[in-house]
Amino acid sequence: MKIQDLSSLSRRIISSALVGALVGISSAHAAAPVEQTQVPGFYRQQVGNAVVTAVYDGYVALDPKALSGLSQQQIQQSIARMFQAKNASIQTAVNAFVVRTGSNLVLIDSGSSDCFGPTMGRMVQNLKAAGFKPEDVDTVLLTHMHPDHACGITAPDGKAAFPNATVWAAKKDADFWLNAASASRLPEAQRSFLKMAQDAVAPYSAKGRFKTFSDGDAIVPGISVVPSNGHTPGHSSYLVTSGADKMLVWGDIVHFHAVQLPHPEVTIEVDVEPKAAVASRQRVLAETARSGWLVAAAHHPFPGIGHVRSEGKGKGYAWVPVEYGDLPPNKK
Repeated sequence: MKIQDLSSLSRRIISSALVGALVGISSAHAAAPVEQTQVPGFYRQQVGNAVVTAVYDGYVALDPKALSGLSQQQIQQSIARMFQAKNASIQTAVNAFVVRTGSNLVLIDSGSSDCFGPTMGRMVQNLKAAGFKPEDVDTVLLTHMHPDHACGITAPDGKAAFPNATVWAAKKDADFWLNAASASRLPEAQRSFLKMAQDAVAPYSAKGRFKTFSDGDAIVPGISVVPSNGHTPGHSSYLVTSGADKMLVWGDIVHFHAVQLPHPEVTIEVDVEPKAAVASRQRVLAETARSGWLVAAAHHPFPGIGHVRSEGKGKGYAWVPVEYGDLPPNKK
């Protein structure tokens, strides 16, 4: 065989080997599993010297037809304007918030535990991922006693998820949700919420760790109650204050941000007192826009932290989410 033939043969062997290697690499990549797991759901925000950590419980699919106060055409237009799918259920986040003050570790709302199916119930898992131990939480403040806010205080086995915590709810809310007679004020589809609330508080009540407050009561230093009833009879928001900084954890003031911010008059079928819910929403939106307070919202896209901006008289409001960033040094 001539030298030229040997050289040609070598090139063909090398080329064939290279193609084989590339095919093997390509096949290996094609066989790799598709990534489907998100990072743990927590996000921290500084408020003066306090740190608020948003904790993701999951999401619930809400039907826009549950809304009243606008035509469905107008509702769908608002949804489409925010690039959400029209004529479909809206994926609505469920967020809870951990507040580390100078002396307390406070959880505001608790997610749904096993009350609402597999898309929710991740709050304790994400709380641990954020570096907290459930036994270190000393106070749980409920904005209200709907299942996606209160069920998470109790594990699926019926034991307290936060064994050293005292759980607080507004007396008006507790009087409603812990009273079987309230069923007459609820649509049949929502009557199961009563038992869910009763089961959630049971392990705390048994140990004297479920308590109620009235408007104006002080519970935890640095966190004050802001009455915002209507969605439920005792629905309450909580104002976290540290130095000159404030954050309002507002519970269910808004469910559909795409609709209820530009149109605060819109109600949702789970509002127990719709007129009062509208009045509270209008008041809270006006105050947060005027004051520039940070807001922590249970049902805004995770982490649900941002500001409310007025769009002008008669034009409603807009949501301005916080920018992702590291925490600044503690303020003195």
